[in-house]
Amino acid sequence: MTVLRFDNVSKHYPGGHVALADVGFEVAEGEMLFITGHSGAGKSTLLKLIHLSERPSRGAVLFGERNLMKVRGRRVALHRRDVGVVFQDHRLLTDRSVFENVALPLILRGMRRGEIGKRVRSVLDRLGLGARERALPTQLSAGEQQRVGIARAVVGEPRLLVADEPTGNLDPTLSAEILALFASLPERGTSVLIASHDLGLVKRMKRRVLVLDHGKLVDDIAPEDLADE
Repeated sequence: MTVLRFDNVSKHYPGGHVALADVGFEVAEGEMLFITGHSGAGKSTLLKLIHLSERPSRGAVLFGERNLMKVRGRRVALHRRDVGVVFQDHRLLTDRSVFENVALPLILRGMRRGEIGKRVRSVLDRLGLGARERALPTQLSAGEQQRVGIARAVVGEPRLLVADEPTGNLDPTLSAEILALFASLPERGTSVLIASHDLGLVKRMKRRVLVLDHGKLVDDIAPEDLADE
């Protein structure tokens, strides 16, 4: 089953800058893949189209059966429940505890307090943060902050998780640890799409790789082709 499809998607910005040009690909349910390319290739724009912080100039972005061009108003928030987002800079609320940061999406959804507590603690335990739930983000290491960002993105059990350079500020050991966490998500029903320019890291993961170059999708590399290089 397809969770995401780009049909000849282009994104032009005022002033003539073309961020994406006729991009087309599909993501299957339970798949993990990478998008790579030079800085400015269009990776971040592509992710923004998925969680509706941007709209395409042409073409269609389909999420399941949903054409995202038709998702407006209050339905944007409903769509975002299905798409977890991990940012490179964490975007944690510094005056709230780890528990409160992770609980926020569930609180906004109106979930019952007891259910929120169970969900949040289960995710924090899975990510090795069970003992840190009362800590403030400023009391955490960079790796712990990134894991809190991931916990917040997955606590709502989204169908798709998108991550923009999630290992950009981390050392190689922590990067490998974070990617192993992402790799465990598909078996729990969440597809994973990661933008990264770290080619060494991407190749080691042996997953499908989409390559962007100046807004064009120039390659779609299968995992077995990466293994031979």
